[in-house]
Amino acid sequence: MVILGQGYVGLPVAIRAVQAGFDVVGFDIAKDRVERLRSGKTFIDDISDDDVAAALATGRYLPSSDSDDLSGFDIAVISVPTPLRDGAPDLSYIEQASNTLAPHVRRGCCVILESTTYPGTTEEIVVPRLEAGGSLRAGTDFHVGFSPERINPGDPIYGLRNTPKIVSGIDKASLAAVTDFFSQLVDEVVPVSGTREAELAKLLENTFRHVNIALVNELAIYCHGLGIDVWSVIDAAASKPFGFMKFTPGPGVGGHCLPIDPSYLSWQVRRSLGQNFRFVEIANDINDHMPDYVVRRATSHLNAERKAVNGSRILLIGLAYKRNSGDARQSPAITVARRLADLGARLRAVDPLIDPHYVPAGVELVECSDAEVASADLVVVLTDHDQVDWTLLERYAERVLDTRNRLRSPAADRL
Repeated sequence: MVILGQGYVGLPVAIRAVQAGFDVVGFDIAKDRVERLRSGKTFIDDISDDDVAAALATGRYLPSSDSDDLSGFDIAVISVPTPLRDGAPDLSYIEQASNTLAPHVRRGCCVILESTTYPGTTEEIVVPRLEAGGSLRAGTDFHVGFSPERINPGDPIYGLRNTPKIVSGIDKASLAAVTDFFSQLVDEVVPVSGTREAELAKLLENTFRHVNIALVNELAIYCHGLGIDVWSVIDAAASKPFGFMKFTPGPGVGGHCLPIDPSYLSWQVRRSLGQNFRFVEIANDINDHMPDYVVRRATSHLNAERKAVNGSRILLIGLAYKRNSGDARQSPAITVARRLADLGARLRAVDPLIDPHYVPAGVELVECSDAEVASADLVVVLTDHDQVDWTLLERYAERVLDTRNRLRSPAADRL
């Protein structure tokens, strides 16, 4: 089998498939990534160097950027990025992957799209490209399906294997083929009626989270103005055993999913129906502006000490977009850092997990020490990694803006 894309989604699938006994070609157009994998080195949180080395040692895992290695596949999984460009979905990576696979499609094979996208992509974008230039037809000669990824980087409980996997196909035979494959990789598969339904289910999952995070983010802003502790409000509401699901505020949303996926749905509604998906538009506006709100709160803290942001020494705790992960994609913490740097702040950051390559200009990555904390005019908690020494921060930080509700010291002002 082949997996196109060896990133945050494709690499875990490749390693799991090897563990399940498959011969796997991990294809990626990024040659430096392929070389790193060939040397047994990972670049994501959920897969270790030992995992990659073990897969290579079986002789059944071949990282490759040579399309000739795709020849003869029985199963192909497309796990490539689907970014937004000027508010519209960029499906060029899906198109390129489908075009790359097309010459190697053969009778009885199965192609599965995993990349998050808008409803209709599998049948309207992938299938015509797989059929182009050949006599084989999807649904008659080979199978095609969609199975959305549900990778949650850094999650210690739910990984690829024990997270239920939605599966779909363009017809019953395709659904059976997709189901058979993923049943060998995961504990539970969830068949749905068609690829469009599966594509939309993925967007619904993340739109649900996006909208609810926006709700508590806006509530946090209003509670601060009213002098109400939003965290106590949320905890109180969460005591209800039915009809409520706890979400917490923060400096914004990040990762590949939440800042992007709901906009796919919004874009399709505008394109197809000529209407706006109002919940998504409102949630985007609230969450996109949370970094600006954090900067305003930080500015107020410094003003209270008769200090300007320009020239002040600010220690940022965490730059990744979520706790216990080094993933910096679309991180609101990075946005906060850039805003403060533009205002002239002298920025230092503590993040034991982030790759230094992602640290923005004007920010110095440092260790969390008593001297570092005590010398800061302001400490801003943006990502609450467990690896950070929170006891030290509580002991030495004199003024703190905590956007994650991690500290309990009198000096900490919570979002």
